[in-house]
Amino acid sequence: MKIEFVASAKEAEVLAVLVHEGRAFAGKGADLDTAASGGLSRAMTASRFTGGSNSTLVVPAPAGCDAGVIVLTGAGEPGKFDDLALETAAGAAYHAVKLSGATSLTFDAAHLSADQAGRAAFAARLASYRFLKYRTTLKPEKTPSIETIKVVAADVKAAQAAYDKLSPVADAVEFSRDLVSEPANVLYPEEFARRVKALEKLGLEVEILGEKELEKLGFRTLLAVGQGSVRESQVAIMKWNGGMKGDQPIAFVGKGVTFDTGGISIKPADGMEEMKWDMGGSAAVTGLMHALAGRKAKVNAVGVIGLVENMPDGNAQRPGDVVMSLSGQSVEVLNTDAEGRLVLADCLWYTQERFKPKFMLDLATLTGAMIVALGLEYAGVFSNSDELANNFLAAAPKVGENAWRMPIPAAYERHIDSPIADVKNTGNGRAGGSITAALFLQRFTNGVPWAHIDIAPTAWIKDSKNPTVPDGAVGWGVRTLDRMVADSYEA
Repeated sequence: MKIEFVASAKEAEVLAVLVHEGRAFAGKGADLDTAASGGLSRAMTASRFTGGSNSTLVVPAPAGCDAGVIVLTGAGEPGKFDDLALETAAGAAYHAVKLSGATSLTFDAAHLSADQAGRAAFAARLASYRFLKYRTTLKPEKTPSIETIKVVAADVKAAQAAYDKLSPVADAVEFSRDLVSEPANVLYPEEFARRVKALEKLGLEVEILGEKELEKLGFRTLLAVGQGSVRESQVAIMKWNGGMKGDQPIAFVGKGVTFDTGGISIKPADGMEEMKWDMGGSAAVTGLMHALAGRKAKVNAVGVIGLVENMPDGNAQRPGDVVMSLSGQSVEVLNTDAEGRLVLADCLWYTQERFKPKFMLDLATLTGAMIVALGLEYAGVFSNSDELANNFLAAAPKVGENAWRMPIPAAYERHIDSPIADVKNTGNGRAGGSITAALFLQRFTNGVPWAHIDIAPTAWIKDSKNPTVPDGAVGWGVRTLDRMVADSYEA
């Protein structure tokens, strides 16, 4: 998508103007309505459009309007017009005309600040995301035609500068969405690692550990998950050194199961195709590191992602196996479909031992129990640190991502005690499954401040109501993590 900032909307092919609740024009809207002798007001009166959030009305431009088509886009209540309301309005305007045949959309932001003008462009760009890489027979009428977003700004240079600060985050979200969208025959562990390695062009330091190195280091719970696959397991380590030399880094760890059959504890066939996105946690961590490097964040950060494929074959781990983890703790594997925590166990231990971070935060599509607990619109937050959890929970609503803190009571530790090993990888039955999974992970943090974000409910969406978030891969967590770093951890 091409983004331009312009000084006027003269001869716009399609012009989007904001309308607040109560059919109150903002910006250029009132002047356009006057020029059209009230034509826009009459169009609203004849419709159900009132200016509510995430609503639009497309009007062939009445005589007197210097545009081909007018899109009235709802800005909601004036007193609640914040960044997210603006993003919703800009995204909705894009969707209203994306299949219209028009090639450019102009958004009137001349009455807004430069930062808001930049954000409108950012939102329209996020809204325009589509993963069409493998679509070869799409008919023209089903293919988005908008190629250019023009934003009218009072100060074009300042608006461009504001957008330039947000653009690396959009790049990162799109990169994360692409990773999650790819099919597992294309994006397997080695290919994922190659794509991470390519991010060195942004200034990241990237190190890839293959199975020989992982075996030597002792990543045996991670390797046990991947031993049934012909694909080699990998760990990718990304470092961004934008802070003061010698400062403790902050660390992010991601689950990257590029396809999860469940292993010998095989999943039902219905819906298994969706398990290509069981690497959404790693995609979020990679997206964050992409964003930090892209915007030259003033922080030292480490991203560690464990990349495996969980397949059943004659070499796959079995229910009842006991595996020695990198930490030295033995793990009884009761269910091979509780594999993500095995991957994270070694990655968390390695991260705290090697990098001595201020904190560790992991993201994982870890448990179906999280969906049962919170539904499909909230991620679960588990943490041994109030400060870390609060910083994450403060950032999430600022970017429109929902999260809810969950308990990790010590009384539940008994549910993962094993009679023959130090810990078992599942709790006792279905009760509190997301909690016992988090308690399992906590045993591999060595007391370091830590948070676990279970994004099983939010990594993939089937019926998005947010115009800046597509159906399918969300890229969930990239914006929240980037905002948390910017608000709480940058110098």
